[in-house]
Amino acid sequence: MGQSGAFKLSKEGFVLLQFAPASGVRQYDWGRKQVFSLSVTEIGNIISLGARDSCEFFHDPFKGKSDEGRVRKVLKVEPLPDGSGHFFNLSVQNKLTNVDENIYIPITKAEFAVLVSSFNFVIPYLLGWHTFASSIKPEDANRANSANPRSGAEFEWSR
Repeated sequence: MGQSGAFKLSKEGFVLLQFAPASGVRQYDWGRKQVFSLSVTEIGNIISLGARDSCEFFHDPFKGKSDEGRVRKVLKVEPLPDGSGHFFNLSVQNKLTNVDENIYIPITKAEFAVLVSSFNFVIPYLLGWHTFASSIKPEDANRANSANPRSGAEFEWSR
């Protein structure tokens, strides 16, 4: 919070998704895990997906740097053919470490619903809104209501 009392967000947060290739039935090779960072806008895209919708995100971690184009990450979220959920497909091509990995993860409708609920919960924190909300003191709200007792919902209901 600045001297004026205004809040300024210096940088939006993000969510890191970890993907590990399967090494057997319900077993994963976490030594070969890949990470994909989702911005708030990308999270919004996933949250808004319908049962038959898809989206795709492209990341180059070295964009604007000397190693630009050496690492390519693409996350595709596509509906399963039978409509029972979505496929999360992470493709990573890293010329620096000689990695070319494709990781497919089927997500059921129920799992997708939990993911969306988790994203909805975390978004205010990623945007910094929790800092503003926690700065509001209950006595400030009471003072505003006592200064004008016919404000807000009470005024609307009395119309």
